[in-house]
Amino acid sequence: MKAVVMAGGEGTRLRPMTSSMPKPLLPVANRPIMEHVLRLLKRHGLNETVVTVQFLASLVKNYFGDGEELGMELTYANEEKPLGTAGSVKNAEEALKDDAFLVISGDALTDFDLTELINFHKEKGALVTVCLTRVPNPLEFGITIVDEEGKVERFLEKPTWGQVFSDTVNTGIYVMEPEVFDYVEADVPVDWSGDVFPQLMKEGKPVYGYVAEGYWEDVGTHESYVKAQADVLEGKVNVDLDGFEISPGVWVAEGAEVHPDAVLRGPLYIGDYAKVEAGAELREHTVVGSNVVVKSGAFLHKAVVHDNVYVGPHSNLRGCVVGKNTDIMRAARIEDGAVIGDECLVGEESIVQGNVRVYPFKTIEAGAFVNTSVIWESRGQAHLFGARGVSGILNVEITPELAVRLAGAYATTLKKGSTVTTARDHSRGARALKRAVISALQASAIDVRDLENVPLPVARQQTARGSAGGIMIRTTPGVPDSVDIMFFDGQGADLSQGSQRKLDRVFARQEYRRAFPGEIGDLHFPASVFDSYTGSLLRNVDITGIAEAGLKVVVDASNGSAGLVLPSLLGKLGVDSLTINPGLDESRPTETADMRRSGLVRLGEIVASSGAAFGVRFDPVGERLSLVDEKGRIIEDDRALLVMLDLVAAERRSGRVALPVTTTRIAEQVAAYHGTQVEWTTTSPGDLTRVGGEEGTIFGGDGKGGFIVPEFSSVYDGTAAFVRLIGLVARTQLTLSQIDARIPRAHVLKRDLATPWAVKGLVMRRVVEAAGDRSVDTTDGVRVVEADGRWVMVLPDPAEAVTHLWAEGPDDASAQALLDEWSAVVDSAGR
Repeated sequence: MKAVVMAGGEGTRLRPMTSSMPKPLLPVANRPIMEHVLRLLKRHGLNETVVTVQFLASLVKNYFGDGEELGMELTYANEEKPLGTAGSVKNAEEALKDDAFLVISGDALTDFDLTELINFHKEKGALVTVCLTRVPNPLEFGITIVDEEGKVERFLEKPTWGQVFSDTVNTGIYVMEPEVFDYVEADVPVDWSGDVFPQLMKEGKPVYGYVAEGYWEDVGTHESYVKAQADVLEGKVNVDLDGFEISPGVWVAEGAEVHPDAVLRGPLYIGDYAKVEAGAELREHTVVGSNVVVKSGAFLHKAVVHDNVYVGPHSNLRGCVVGKNTDIMRAARIEDGAVIGDECLVGEESIVQGNVRVYPFKTIEAGAFVNTSVIWESRGQAHLFGARGVSGILNVEITPELAVRLAGAYATTLKKGSTVTTARDHSRGARALKRAVISALQASAIDVRDLENVPLPVARQQTARGSAGGIMIRTTPGVPDSVDIMFFDGQGADLSQGSQRKLDRVFARQEYRRAFPGEIGDLHFPASVFDSYTGSLLRNVDITGIAEAGLKVVVDASNGSAGLVLPSLLGKLGVDSLTINPGLDESRPTETADMRRSGLVRLGEIVASSGAAFGVRFDPVGERLSLVDEKGRIIEDDRALLVMLDLVAAERRSGRVALPVTTTRIAEQVAAYHGTQVEWTTTSPGDLTRVGGEEGTIFGGDGKGGFIVPEFSSVYDGTAAFVRLIGLVARTQLTLSQIDARIPRAHVLKRDLATPWAVKGLVMRRVVEAAGDRSVDTTDGVRVVEADGRWVMVLPDPAEAVTHLWAEGPDDASAQALLDEWSAVVDSAGR
């Protein structure tokens, strides 16, 4: 006997899940509903099956193919238009006309004994046998009454409670003889229950009803879809589950990686090659699909998560459904009954209220509160560029496909035949992405100079030597699972706002230039990059007096690329140096704040015990520098900026220094004491770089370990700052602790407040209004200056749903009070 699986329905009540996926392909316990149906058919010997398809038919055909993987023979009958339950089967008449056949829905979950149903049909000599079951609420189904012999007496489609006369309903599973086709008109919509069966009964044809025992759930609503998942996990339905039951009710599929410190409370299911990190908690009736990543601190309870979803740290998913290829970012919350469609982005700290529907390809902005369905808005980032270029989680937000499109867009903004310099840090992720970038550049008629793994300042300097621009890929500082794709202009500086917008436009429109075969770009690997860099550095930075001073220094390369430059540099400087952590460590392409702190403590111990003049610690890409004085004490970054400023200004006695407006005003006192002046810039590294490259600038820094040495470069360069510092200390004959001691203490405090995107403008207006007649500086954000010199600065973050506040006073208590006062202003506007 053959079977017919009806798989053509649109499943409108299940939208947005069925907006981009046919209902039969919706996964239940990580396997399409229709696959459960086909496996049931196979168990009962119904290996030859015709599948009727209509809505998104190609997706069903592509998934199941000819059925070989299931050990079945599948053929397809395609409806050009909806033909109803009987019309769709009539469409497959040619394959079914020789013998009795079974009809079953491809989107109902069941474990009925189909063999018993078929035997009943044969015993009764029926033309049609309707498979029935008993349900507590029959309103959504067709009620059927049978006599003692099982013969159908009456049908009633979707009754009201006043019409309910039985709890026995039609499951849509039938066994039929081919003569039934005589009662179905071709190419017009016809239904079994509404049209064919009443006619058969009117003519006295043998129509029987078989009341089946077992499980049956018509997965037609979101509630029934979630219930079906729970029933499978509870063992209420006899279906096959892929994987291993590692503890009662906890199923884990092949290749899944579950950390021992993750909390699992079954029944639940984790799909193949999923990854659940330490500290994540998965509770009852949760289903995690294939290749899903669940980050530390995430909480899932009764959540159904489809394939390839990223569940960010500290996110909270309860009783919801999340479609495939969706990204749920840090601390997002999705409430009971909500449904997120395929390929959506749910931003950080956003809240999606219960029963909200978010349709496919939508973006929920960071910090948003969503209490109505999101149907029409399209997915798209408001700003491609953040503070560090284009940043995001590796293989979640930043994928090889995205890297190719970005590089193609960047190449399109340049002339054909131009040269672009590429570089990376020592992480595997950056290496893989850079290869994608290089291919895209060459395919867009761009020649590529690949530096491979070099410090970030070296990449900038080499870009400035004849390239039209550059691309550096590195691990995001302090965030090991994220990467930054950084774009440089022809001077090695970050792209200007105008250039960023131009690249953004090309990327958004996908207007990429493609090269003809003869125009494909070349790939070069320049030689002696480090020798060129160190030679230029030593020619441009004052190193007089170093050899004569007999200094001893300790240098921590942090197992990063800065260690690649140091061997040739330290030998030429003529200092007695001890280098620690010089080798590259692929497993540590960046470091957390705790790792950095412990490294500085260790460096301090070595400096103190070895009698060195000071110690320096590079960040992993050689861009930033941290200091330890001769006593082994850590000089905090904001303090190190003042120490370097004091040394440079004391030696130069004129010129200007570039500092961001968030720097303590003690910097003005230090600069003025030595006859120099401060030029305040925005907090953007690009703005600091611009001023650092102007005539008359003698120094720049950001108070976070980033230093500009203008005589060599206008960008942050840890190695150049190190060489400059050695020369200054050698010539001044003062220790770092002595210089630090003569500078007044600063009291600057910082606070970050969550602020929804929608109210950021309102927040800034309220800040200006609250300032009243006090002095206001709008160099960057709003800086309000009190009459006594205390100040507070309020700055909305350009990439996150956050507002930053800085406050400075004569002591910490005063600064704290100022911070509290203005935090209240920001909070009141954000509510």
